[in-house]
Amino acid sequence: MTLLEGKVRDVHDLGDGRLVMVASDRISAYDIIMPTPIPDKGRALTALSLHWFERTAGIVPNHLITARSDELPDSFRDEHHRGRTMLVRQLSMLPIECVARGYLAGSGWRDYRETGAVCDHRLPKGLRQADRLPEPIFTPATKAVDGHDENIGPAEAAELVGAHTLREIERVTLLLYRRAAAECKAAGLILADTKFEFGRDPDGKLVLGDEAVTSDSSRFWPAERWSPGSSPPSFDKQYVRDWLDESGWDHRPPAPELPTEVVQGTRQRYADAYERITKSSFDDYLREGP
Repeated sequence: MTLLEGKVRDVHDLGDGRLVMVASDRISAYDIIMPTPIPDKGRALTALSLHWFERTAGIVPNHLITARSDELPDSFRDEHHRGRTMLVRQLSMLPIECVARGYLAGSGWRDYRETGAVCDHRLPKGLRQADRLPEPIFTPATKAVDGHDENIGPAEAAELVGAHTLREIERVTLLLYRRAAAECKAAGLILADTKFEFGRDPDGKLVLGDEAVTSDSSRFWPAERWSPGSSPPSFDKQYVRDWLDESGWDHRPPAPELPTEVVQGTRQRYADAYERITKSSFDDYLREGP
């Protein structure tokens, strides 16, 4: 059994076309893993992914086989793995991140200020941070092994995946974003942006992999706190980044230990996102599992 360890997920290759993905409680900021874990973070990510895999299966198939503890391989049926582990199909993953943006934030806001465009999408003049875009846009990015993912234009993306595949993943990415954004809106949340990863199955069919619309892969804002011209509070690790910035840390290893209030506040944000979107209790998920 081969183990691949990422910043958040540990991936075990069963050698038969199946993988076991385990979402840890690790949290990274500025591309560095913090020394302090966030309790139950991995379970919150898994719980939200399971919700969205079910809700979007009509748009594109996904890689999930099962997340039920009693259906996992024997070595993953213990308490540590319960609720944070998925058995999935192995895919041939595409080498780009598929980002959909409905609002101007993060690297999109940075690029717009510098060039007036995001990934070759020329945008209206005078937009403010957190402004809603006229239409959601598809902004691919590289998958960086080390360092930051970098936004790229359609020509470079087409070189990486081919023009036909690029058109296909742009269409599916925007369909997924619109579905998720509508459901978030009904829950009182704004889905500012989110990223997806796709792969091909052995038959060449496009399949959604990795995670889906979680607090690690998305920017959620409470609708009642949204005010263009500033950065709204969010249900993700921005809370950790803000504390790190205020601490005076220079963004180089080693990272400082996170204080208890930051750990608890971050855990609560991940749990709140799950509960607002699914209208289900996170404590119930922790007790009962998927």
